[in-house]
Amino acid sequence: MRQADGTAARAPRNLWVRFPWFIAAAMAVVIAVNCYMAWSALHTFPGNAGSDGFDLSNRYDSIIARVKQQALLGWTLQAQVDGGGHAVVVLRDRSGADLAGAEIEVIAQRPLGERHARTLRFTEVSPGHYLSDAALDEKGQWELELWATEGGKEFTTTRRVIVQ
Repeated sequence: MRQADGTAARAPRNLWVRFPWFIAAAMAVVIAVNCYMAWSALHTFPGNAGSDGFDLSNRYDSIIARVKQQALLGWTLQAQVDGGGHAVVVLRDRSGADLAGAEIEVIAQRPLGERHARTLRFTEVSPGHYLSDAALDEKGQWELELWATEGGKEFTTTRRVIVQ
């Protein structure tokens, strides 16, 4: 077919001819984003997912019994960090009185980043107030896994503190 000026008429462009390329490009973007997210998850994961879930589920009843026993004790524990980076723990009994003579042990670790764990021992500086033997050497958040025993009774808990 010819136009009025004598040139050949072109058929109108149909975008549906390129539709498979649009689909392929969209899929390539999705695949690239998913690959980046998988890489990022594998290279920035700070913790340990653990492999003992099945074992924990087998001991679930004993864990619940221990939690109930701790609740019956009624002990409360406060943890903070002093100006020198030493952990300070205040332990109180059910009535709110300071609990003297307890032995406290702590595993302190960073909740994020490279795993950096250390064990702290505590000495009683006044009734119910305990001070760690070593300072937490890096600024930021620390997770303290605490074990307090006194008179054959045991109390375990976790507290997060911030070193300024």
